[in-house]
Amino acid sequence: MKVGIDGRCLQNSRNTGVEEYAQGLIFRLVEENDKDQFIIFLNAFGRIREDFAWLEQYKNVQIKRFGIPNKLLNFCFLFLNWPKIDNLLGGLDYFISPNFHFLALTKKCRRILTVHDLSFERMPETFSWKRRLWHFFINPRKNTKEAYRIWAVSNSTAQDLINLYQIKSSKIVVNYPFFNFKNFNQVSCRNQEIIDKYRLPSKFILFLGTIEPRKNIKGLIKGFESFKRRNDWVRDYKLVIAGEKGWLWESIIERAENSLLAEDIIFTSFVEEKDKPMFYSLAKVFVYPSFYEGFGFPPLEAMAAGVPTIASNCSSIPEVLGDGAILINPYQSFEICLALELLLKNEKIYRIYSKKGQAQAQRIAEKKRNFFI
Repeated sequence: MKVGIDGRCLQNSRNTGVEEYAQGLIFRLVEENDKDQFIIFLNAFGRIREDFAWLEQYKNVQIKRFGIPNKLLNFCFLFLNWPKIDNLLGGLDYFISPNFHFLALTKKCRRILTVHDLSFERMPETFSWKRRLWHFFINPRKNTKEAYRIWAVSNSTAQDLINLYQIKSSKIVVNYPFFNFKNFNQVSCRNQEIIDKYRLPSKFILFLGTIEPRKNIKGLIKGFESFKRRNDWVRDYKLVIAGEKGWLWESIIERAENSLLAEDIIFTSFVEEKDKPMFYSLAKVFVYPSFYEGFGFPPLEAMAAGVPTIASNCSSIPEVLGDGAILINPYQSFEICLALELLLKNEKIYRIYSKKGQAQAQRIAEKKRNFFI
């Protein structure tokens, strides 16, 4: 059987949840289906950073690169329904899309589509007009209707597909993304190196994720301000907000700069993948008050690193984090303050959530996936 995989999401210079998902998916598919042939579809006009050395050991994998300007290719896919990707790859039985993307396939080729979330439907106001326009043209509803099968990354996302797009449940398979627990549950001696590299304070509360409205960073800042005002003993604590700037990030930075505790709020650069385990482990508490998530890697990673975690009680987050984190209402920022006090005032509770978080992260990592074709 010949299976194509859309690898265009792996050509970005920095990893996000989609890239992490795609890497884990490709690795597992080629590892467990050695009798099938997999062809990775890539396209970029000019040279671009990419590293597929991790696939070189597999004889059943072929990488095909094309040099068509992406805007031209997307235009042809959208308005001409051409060229057919399966024809470009020499004929396919299936084509796997790790996320929504412009494409064209012949009727003979069955498409398997991964849906991470429907945040653009649930919370359109948190997206820029350019991003909303992109979703208009990509037409996710049509994508899901035309797909042969849909892989949803959580039961929450699956339920959104059923409720919002009226997709039949028989068409959806729920598979959590692959999560390497050992990568984050490890001892390292690089503490000072990471502290110096990112200029980290000695005591800090951490948020790590894309800086955008949906992540509710303004609510986190407000909760942190209440926490500092109510407790003299936390004078040395800082709030570290780590991650790449997403859409509509400007007002978030402005909110932090206008805070009476602006000097205690630190923004760092994008955290390199190899630095994440130690970065998490240096934090006293991890807080992830997002309004909506299809899965949510960062709190799971923090829990695996043994960091007590506070997260939202909505969308997929309770499903993924279970009893391993303290769950709060993201629309009530004072709950963040109370949860921080609970963890940092009581050493016993702090240790309990450190252990419970690690146990839950390990359960998710070991959960069986059903990526059948």
